[in-house]
Amino acid sequence: MVMEHGHPSPRATLVTLSFALVFFSTFTHAFSSSAYQELNHIKPRHSRLLRSAVQRETPTSQLSEIWSPLESQGWKPYVESQNKPSLPEKSEGYIQVFLDGGLNQQRMGICDAVAVAKILNATLVIPYLELNPVWRDSSSFMDIFDVDHFIDVLKDDISIVKELPEEYSWSTREYYAMAIRETRIKAAPVHATAHWYLENVLPVLQSYGIAAISPFSHRLSFDNVPMDIQHIRCKVNFQALTFVPHIRTLGDALISRLRYPQGSARETGSNYLREVTSAIDSKNAGKFVVLHLRFDKDMAAHSACDFGGGKAEKWALAKYRQVIWQGRVLNSQFTDEELRSQGRCPMTPEEVGLLLAALGFDNSTRLYLASHKVYGGEARISTLRELFPLMEDKKSVASSEERSLIKGKASLLAALDYYVGLHSDIFISASPGNMHNALVGHRTYLNLKTIRPNMALMGQLFLNKSIEWSEFQDSVVEGHQNRQGQLRLRKPKQSIYTYPAPDCMCQA
Repeated sequence: MVMEHGHPSPRATLVTLSFALVFFSTFTHAFSSSAYQELNHIKPRHSRLLRSAVQRETPTSQLSEIWSPLESQGWKPYVESQNKPSLPEKSEGYIQVFLDGGLNQQRMGICDAVAVAKILNATLVIPYLELNPVWRDSSSFMDIFDVDHFIDVLKDDISIVKELPEEYSWSTREYYAMAIRETRIKAAPVHATAHWYLENVLPVLQSYGIAAISPFSHRLSFDNVPMDIQHIRCKVNFQALTFVPHIRTLGDALISRLRYPQGSARETGSNYLREVTSAIDSKNAGKFVVLHLRFDKDMAAHSACDFGGGKAEKWALAKYRQVIWQGRVLNSQFTDEELRSQGRCPMTPEEVGLLLAALGFDNSTRLYLASHKVYGGEARISTLRELFPLMEDKKSVASSEERSLIKGKASLLAALDYYVGLHSDIFISASPGNMHNALVGHRTYLNLKTIRPNMALMGQLFLNKSIEWSEFQDSVVEGHQNRQGQLRLRKPKQSIYTYPAPDCMCQA
């Protein structure tokens, strides 16, 4: 089971998904109306702080400081040499990879797939994205990423094909699902070395002309990898992987509307091409924050924390834990107080709102909410909206016509949020996860301001029910002075995609 920050991978959920769906269908009907009513009347947990935060007045000097862009930190993106060796004339064969997980886990897998193809001198088949059992999204690589750009950027590094030639057309997902196959590599260890691939996969390529690796997530080490392989991973992540044109165009329209608010999405209709391409005075551009509010039911349940939703919520989350993970959740052995003091509880919308308010963002801040589904819905988001009345999301800044191409497609919705998050003035995620890690890395590469919440500090502050606003604010500001985009060098075992220096960057 692949775990990240104590949160289960989608593959961990797959095993019991069918049973879970049946259970929850029954569970939903059985859930009494009174219980739903209790769940939908979520009260603020930090009313005292909330009252002070609503009435806050942020000094101009603090506003200026929080919005100021990062100064140069002495690092810049690595630029590869123009005198590169040409591709070998003969490929060893075709490499297929099957990638599960959400958008950002698949993104890392794509980067690693290119690196493995380079290690083996193989031709990469455009990666196959598994049907996601959690988000139920069947989007393919070509639905999400600009495949022609991808191939063009990497044409001097590896050979890439969109599909297998006729003689290998039998090598499909269905073929490998039916029986054990000689051409499937099923035992690739997590964080395998380059040597492992040369020892175990190259012979299969040389014997059969093709090798299919599944599972493949997190299957290449971040350490002791040749520098040219590290560089190609960086090139894939930061240059080759761009979203399809309609995602970029819609993203640009949303960014334009956040910077130059003129009216509702209904008023602007589908006229976003004109909006984006029209000449606008950049000096009058407004600033905005993107908040990735990672607070879905899966995460809330797995954390085993108490989020103030009363008995109904506690019962619902306990049942969810039992069905999905058979109750085997590590955090369940700790009290809520212990979990919070260790920073192991995801922040609620109310709590991340208080964090932003304490840092100096006032009620005129334009806040774009990047999230899939928030557990508790509007009842839980209302306190955040009270603190930031100019809060927007995809529904408020894009018309229904514009959203029609991505409706119901979790990967495309996440791609849009990623794009807007990458181009925001400030990005913050309510808790760690794949989207947080991917954007922290990408924005570090571009030297953009990104706030990393101090989860342990925030947990401890929220446990103190008698704390005054001034003390809370001082503690938050002090505890986040060095968590606003300051570059951190990658340490052993850490991801190159979250910490791009020094592998993807060089000192200016």
